Amino acid sequence: MEDYQEELTLDEQIQPPDSIPNHLRAGFWMRFWAYLIDLIVIGSISRLFINPIFRLFDISMDNTGIFSAYTIVDSIVFFGYFILTSKFLAQSLGKMIMGLRVVSLDGTPLDWKTVIFREWIGRYISAVLMLGYIVIAFNPKKQGFHDMFSDTVVVLEERGK
Repeated sequence: MEDYQEELTLDEQIQPPDSIPNHLRAGFWMRFWAYLIDLIVIGSISRLFINPIFRLFDISMDNTGIFSAYTIVDSIVFFGYFILTSKFLAQSLGKMIMGLRVVSLDGTPLDWKTVIFREWIGRYISAVLMLGYIVIAFNPKKQGFHDMFSDTVVVLEERGK
């Protein structure tokens, strides 16, 4: 008889909230560093792809207004990055590097509605309130406003599987 370890799928790894011990929830600093890494990735995408395209087609890169072409495209890249990586990977590149993952509180896989609400609307509200991310440091459940609004939590991934 062969001895092998079955590899769990992402859906099987997700746990309901009551079974997520507090020490497995990602705190402020881990999430802060992951977010900084993500900003570097997004900035790199903008500089490597958006800027040359705008220059090639002689489109103004003036981003002083919220409705300028550059600001709109840059915002699409920003929110698109977080929405797509959260939906398909349950983690952004920054979260991957830091060993973090987004899970829903009810233990189900992240659906489009949850991801869009968390990453677009929730993140926007958190940014406008300016305290939306700081709340993570003081909330015993280690959730930001965008997590609370979308019933999600960021957890530490198990390493060494």
